Amino acid sequence: MIKYVYCIRKRADLTDEEFHTYWKGNHATLIRGLAKTLKAKKYIQSDKLDTPLNDEFVKSRGFDSPAYDGVTELWWDNLDDFLASFSTPEGIEATKQFGSYALLVI
Repeated sequence: MIKYVYCIRKRADLTDEEFHTYWKGNHATLIRGLAKTLKAKKYIQSDKLDTPLNDEFVKSRGFDSPAYDGVTELWWDNLDDFLASFSTPEGIEATKQFGSYALLVI
């Protein structure tokens, strides 16, 4: 299995509610709709825990940026399927659709 993990932050002009409504609805629907074309087998979204400890963790690591708003995982059965998702004409066309949904900062 190949697992692609990326941490995301919402755009600064969005409220937490706007971000989560989009991410859990529109974005998830988009990715799930493209999963077959991308040959992805699994898609997971993980939200951050809303706790004051987030700021302490960020500071303890010497960062001054806010904690991530979420983590997304995409899974493939093997490296060939993963590479095909970004290199075949169908995969390239599918990934272009991500750019039209620019409420996330990856």
